[in-house]
Amino acid sequence: MIKAVIFDMYETLITHYKSPLYFSEEMAKDAGLPVEQFLPYWRETEQDRWVGKLTFEETITMILKKNDCYSDQVLETIVRKRMETKEEGFRQLHPEIIPMLKKLKEKNVKVGLISNCFSEEVVAIRNSVLFPFFDEVYLSYEQQIQKPDYEIYRRCMKDLQVQPEECLYVGDGGSFELEAATTLGMHARQATWYFQEGLLYQSKRNSKFQQLNTPLEVLKEIE
Repeated sequence: MIKAVIFDMYETLITHYKSPLYFSEEMAKDAGLPVEQFLPYWRETEQDRWVGKLTFEETITMILKKNDCYSDQVLETIVRKRMETKEEGFRQLHPEIIPMLKKLKEKNVKVGLISNCFSEEVVAIRNSVLFPFFDEVYLSYEQQIQKPDYEIYRRCMKDLQVQPEECLYVGDGGSFELEAATTLGMHARQATWYFQEGLLYQSKRNSKFQQLNTPLEVLKEIE
C-alpha cells in the first residue's frame, strides 16, 4: 500500500521552460562578459552551490570580481532577474499539479519533496504556492547532500515515517534519481508531462521506468 508520494521539483512539479530563461548566457550578457568567460567559473562552483557551500550572490560576486567588472548595480540586477525567473516558474504550473496535490492530501497520503537546488531556488520553493502541500522537504542546499545520494531519500522517508515499499517516487529522471529510488526499494515513476522535444537540458524518456504523462495519473498509482 502506498502511504507517501515523494516528488522531484524541477521538470516534475514545475518547469523552467514555460517562462523566460535566465541561465549562464543571460547572466553573462548582463555582466558584460562573453559567455565563454563566464561559464568556467559558473561550472566550477556548481557542486558547492548544490550542497550549500556557496550562495548565488557569493558566486556572482566572485565571477564579477575575477573578471574586473563588479559593481553593486550589476550584482543586484543579476540577482533580481535570477530570482524573478525562479519565482515565475511557480506561476506556470501544469493545470493538474495543484488538483493532484489536493487529492493526495484528501486521501491522507503523505507528500514529500526531494530536490537538488541552489540557494536562490530554496527561497523560491519555500515562498511558493506548492510549499504548504509538503509534509517533508529535503533540499540539497540545506541537506548538504544531493541526489542520487541514498541518504537524502532515507532522511525524507524516515521523517515521513514510511518504508521504501510504501513510497512512490515521481521525478523527470535527472540526476539518476529514479535508479536510486528503485535501488532503495521505492516505486519509481517518470514524470513526462513537461517534456518537450529538442530541449537540450531536459531529461529524456527512459523505457526502464513506467511513465506518467499527466499529473493526475499519479493518483492511479496509489489506488
